[in-house]
Amino acid sequence: MFRNFASFLNVSTLIAVKRLNMSSVQNLKGKTAIVTASTEGIGFSIAKRLAQNGASVIISSRKENNVKKAVEELKKCGLDVEGTVCHVGKEEDRKRLVQFALDKKGAIDILVSNAGINPYFGAFLDTPEEIWKKIFDVNVVAAFMITKEVVPQIEKRGGGSIVYISSIGGYQPFELLGSYSVSKTALLGLTKTMAMTCAPMNIRVNCIAPGLIKTKFSQALTSNEHLVDELRIPLRRVGEPDDIGGVAAFLCSDDASYITGECVAVTGGISAHL
Repeated sequence: MFRNFASFLNVSTLIAVKRLNMSSVQNLKGKTAIVTASTEGIGFSIAKRLAQNGASVIISSRKENNVKKAVEELKKCGLDVEGTVCHVGKEEDRKRLVQFALDKKGAIDILVSNAGINPYFGAFLDTPEEIWKKIFDVNVVAAFMITKEVVPQIEKRGGGSIVYISSIGGYQPFELLGSYSVSKTALLGLTKTMAMTCAPMNIRVNCIAPGLIKTKFSQALTSNEHLVDELRIPLRRVGEPDDIGGVAAFLCSDDASYITGECVAVTGGISAHL
């Protein structure tokens, strides 16, 4: 009998701790978030963390199979997530994404603009014009245009949060990723300008500059076992996507209610200065 009672206490304690942990992170409950390019890597981790913190999250990607797979995985965790196909470089897709969120949840409170590409690796001055335009169309122009779509909806809610995902390359350009790095620098300027524009609407606009994060996008770099030494990363490790998710959730929450126009460098200690 004592053994059963002890087991009961252990189970009860675990349930209580679980409930405490769940309630302590529900600082986004009642909020609806759109996260672009969010079926894998950093975007997926951000979507997952926002949902874990109580938000209803709309994820998106260019490929329908990836969207379905990501939604299923997150729903298995009991998270409030929906998803749709969206190529952020296409106006009709951006509008459809916003309308999808409104149809599903009736409102939008948060935008995390994570979509980014880099189709060119080589000498900066050899960057073809069409590649330069493509990088800026997706990494910068699309970020601005989807913000324009979302801002009126967030304003209707009395305020909210927008987060852009830049890169440490925006501060310290990567030698063979010149055009990509410049596009990420542009996002720093977009953050500052959009923050001033949106402040009267009670919409905070911030940015995250990840360092070297272990994703499919950076696989060619992270596979180098000596890279930590070469980059002189003080924390002695390559970052994980979840390292970015927590920072994004903080910036979207009321815990960051007096922070706007800032960029948080999440680099393991690599300095970031512009």
